[in-house]
Amino acid sequence: MFRSYLAKITGSSFSGGSNHSSEAKNGAGVAASMENSHGDGICQICGDEIAIAGNGRPFVACRYCFFPVCQACVEYETRRGTAACANCKQKYDLNPGSYEDHESEDEMQYSEQGGKLTDQKNEQIAESMLHGQMSYGRADDHDMPRTLQTIELQDPNDAPIRSEVANPKNIHPFPYSSTDAYREDATSVNTWKERVENWKSKQEKLNGRLPEARYVNEEGKNFADLDENGGRDEESPMMDEARQPLSRKVSLPSSRINPYRMVIILRLVILGFFFRYRLLNPVPHAYGLWLTSIICEIWFALSWILDQFPKWFPIDRETYLDRLALRYEKEGEISMLAPVDIFVSTVDPMKEPPLVTANTVLSILAVDYPVDKVSCYVSDDGSAMLTFEAMSETAEFARKWVPFCKNFNLEPRAPEVYFSQKIDYLKDKVQPNFVKERRAMKREYEEFKVRINALVGKAHKIPAEGWIMKDGTPWPGNNTKDHPGMIQVFLGHSGGLDTEGNELPRLVYVSREKRPGFNHHKKAGAMNALVRVSAVLTNAPFFLNLDCDHYINNSKALREAMCFLMDPIVGRKVCYVQFPQRFDGIDAHDRYANRNTVFFDINMKGLDGVQGPVYVGTGCVFRRQALYGYEPPLKPKKQSMACDCLTALLCGPHPKKAKAKKSGKGSKPKPNPKAVQTAPKPNLGSIEEGVEGYDDERALLMSKKNFEQRFGHSTVFLESVLFEDGGVPHSASPAELLKEAIHVISCGYEDKTDWGQEIGWIYGSVTEDILTGFKMHARGWRSIYCMPHRAAFKGTAPINLSDRLNQVLRWALGSVEIFLSRHCPLWYGYSGRLKLLERLAYINTIVYPLTSLPLLVYCTLPAICLLTGKFIIPTISNFASLWFISLFLSIFATGILEMRWSGVSIEEWWRNEQFWVIGGVSAHLFAVIQGFLKVLAGIDTNFTVTSKGSEEGDEFGELYLFKWTSLLIPPTTLLVINMVGIVAGISDALNNGYSSWGPLFGKLFFAFWVIVHLYPFMKGLMGRQNRTPTIVVVWSVLLASIFSLLWVKIDPFLVRVTGPDTKLCGINC
Repeated sequence: MFRSYLAKITGSSFSGGSNHSSEAKNGAGVAASMENSHGDGICQICGDEIAIAGNGRPFVACRYCFFPVCQACVEYETRRGTAACANCKQKYDLNPGSYEDHESEDEMQYSEQGGKLTDQKNEQIAESMLHGQMSYGRADDHDMPRTLQTIELQDPNDAPIRSEVANPKNIHPFPYSSTDAYREDATSVNTWKERVENWKSKQEKLNGRLPEARYVNEEGKNFADLDENGGRDEESPMMDEARQPLSRKVSLPSSRINPYRMVIILRLVILGFFFRYRLLNPVPHAYGLWLTSIICEIWFALSWILDQFPKWFPIDRETYLDRLALRYEKEGEISMLAPVDIFVSTVDPMKEPPLVTANTVLSILAVDYPVDKVSCYVSDDGSAMLTFEAMSETAEFARKWVPFCKNFNLEPRAPEVYFSQKIDYLKDKVQPNFVKERRAMKREYEEFKVRINALVGKAHKIPAEGWIMKDGTPWPGNNTKDHPGMIQVFLGHSGGLDTEGNELPRLVYVSREKRPGFNHHKKAGAMNALVRVSAVLTNAPFFLNLDCDHYINNSKALREAMCFLMDPIVGRKVCYVQFPQRFDGIDAHDRYANRNTVFFDINMKGLDGVQGPVYVGTGCVFRRQALYGYEPPLKPKKQSMACDCLTALLCGPHPKKAKAKKSGKGSKPKPNPKAVQTAPKPNLGSIEEGVEGYDDERALLMSKKNFEQRFGHSTVFLESVLFEDGGVPHSASPAELLKEAIHVISCGYEDKTDWGQEIGWIYGSVTEDILTGFKMHARGWRSIYCMPHRAAFKGTAPINLSDRLNQVLRWALGSVEIFLSRHCPLWYGYSGRLKLLERLAYINTIVYPLTSLPLLVYCTLPAICLLTGKFIIPTISNFASLWFISLFLSIFATGILEMRWSGVSIEEWWRNEQFWVIGGVSAHLFAVIQGFLKVLAGIDTNFTVTSKGSEEGDEFGELYLFKWTSLLIPPTTLLVINMVGIVAGISDALNNGYSSWGPLFGKLFFAFWVIVHLYPFMKGLMGRQNRTPTIVVVWSVLLASIFSLLWVKIDPFLVRVTGPDTKLCGINC
């Protein structure tokens, strides 16, 4: 068609005579031929009909090639500043019009020049039309780039987006195309039309809905306007927003991070000179104290190195929710976002109030995510009928609460937190009925609270015959240690509708089977049961786990995680996305460092620049295949001319290529789920030797016997394992799925399988979170740390001193258990996939409780020195004192620069330093003792906490609540002996005169260092009325007295009188 159209142009041009009237006729023929060849005056950009100008002729914008375009498109290009023809790239006239307008201008030019258009000019016009249609994107003639280039903002080592689409459900709508393929597409006339139409519609959508996102390269050029040679092309269309990455790394400014690194290196150098001086200058009369202090200081230095160097590469991250919506939620189409299962775990409703769990579930059901993609599973590991009935009430209230949240876009979506906020709730609300609806919903929630409280009050009195359900049957979980598995679907996609008739997310109650004689592995076993139940019922490729007191504070939290997990470049290597923990109900001063901002805002950011943050137990979105024990997809090794030795040393070697192993009876291949995704999904019943269409390594795992040994004997669950992108068999009925779900939560299902060993949450420690994350990182996966501006999740923290110490005790005990297990990072996981700095971070997480031993001794040394008159440091010169001063200055400089790049306040940093000492000499010490007794001797000791009463009616009344625990004795004893030492030292100096004050200052400094760090503990011990419990005073004074008598002489404050030696001169001397 185009060649015939070209023939019309050339024929009409060459048939003209010598006068301009004949040329005008030929020009009219050109316009008419164009109109006929392009569909009766249809705009080739937007497809609309070209309007008729005032002279009765079709509107013509370009006088060079007469490309059919409507006036609206011309005005659109003019507003953008381009104003150029989409075909020949010539600028439009300022006053475009019909052909007669151009005809009159041609006549004026002709009369001035006194000639006519030559054949050469007609040939140029024809050639430009032919070349423009057939060779779109040639750099020698046009500025239009051949390929739309993308800048990798995630990881420079990542491979580019591949052209093949893996799966229609896991869609990659904008594949990378080569130059040759692009040239072939440019040969078609319709290609240009489709591309321009698509580009124009996308740009109008972006200009109307989304903010403009522009990136600048190193030379300051606009990223969207760079052609294939790196040059600026002002006439090229802006890069499609949906093609760009869903997230990017944001490196810290060099002005902040470089001084921080320089101070770390300087501190290492100073430490070297400091220890050189300490080792070469012993204290003759206090050799034991000197050697003890040296050992403690060396341990502190090693502990600092383990904690400091994983923070060498801190980064921030940004997510782009608008691009996620453009890529996976196109208008008028079904959402392609991945389904997500959400796990909530609870045990004892008396310690974990059902109202708190209900608020967490309500925030999940109201999350800003497609309702058919969300399923909530509540694990009741205590099989309490109270929890079951509370979930039933929650499901009914959710029918009213969820539409209210979504209609008015509320944040947060936990009703208890929302209605208790002390803010202007009318801000940014424009709906006239909002106030009325809010009042009605608040009344509904108060009635809901009354019903929950009535259930709680009823549960305090357990009937002798046990609980009876509404239908008259006994509650199956009356015996919490011997009951069958229970599953109840409260809300489902088939019948769970809200008050407005819209679907609600699925809500499932799960209580796994428990029988005497089985090890149920506490929370880790409950989480693995949820993994199997969800795989049978919904099988989402990703799932989020939350504690029952952690509600969703940011309704877009799941979308934030999907920006990483569904990113086509880096998403396939990400095992989980960890969010920081944030807490409500903490006093402004945060006396016991409950917010833990130093860990979440400094340490975790540093790990994100290495291989990813550690898993902290809640607020984490997992990739299901990673938790099944599979390895990440290996990228091809890039060949380089030189080796970056520093990067290889810090971040670990490149992964080795997997070698094919011959299958034998004793061989057990490593699992890798990254099969060819276009292969048909297999039916496990027909699996014996392998599945056609999968790669060789995956085919080795396709035998049914091998799968049963790893995952257990459940055909439905084993089939779900093969569905990498999620989904359940359509042939299975709901009744069959529920029957199979009951089977996979039976107490004997995990026997002789890899559950808890290589699959799911790993057993062997009370801190199963650290162990589980470590196993995934050791396989080569990486994790992501996501810190949105609005906190994703919020929970409650124990603000009471005793509860806080017991929480820290539990964490430290889990670290000691890992240290004494085969999964210790000191000797496990040396396969070349765990990076060095990541290993140092994990080593630090399991050895930090051992620091309690040297810390306790070091905090005792000031009192010993004051009571004995000896010191751990000899008399130093002015030059030697410079090393001590430099060391203290470098310590302070490191902390100040950390606060500078992380944004942590000085108060939060200081509270963390104080509680490091408080927890170290109490909870960590007891954790080491309990852990060694439990692992080595099999003795399980528990430190109980008993409440002694508190005042009611105070927002922070629990802060002053005293609960007796043996964890309080060691720090109290340290306080007493250091105070006694200060009194003894000052008294001795007063008796001995001026010369004894100089050595005293160093001893007093160390004693005050201990007391200042223990000050929050002392303040919490005194309580609101400054009344210390008698039992604490008795134990502390007793221990301090016994210790003091070992070191203090009979007459410590009297001047010592020296007489003659009776052994030399006798009694009559």
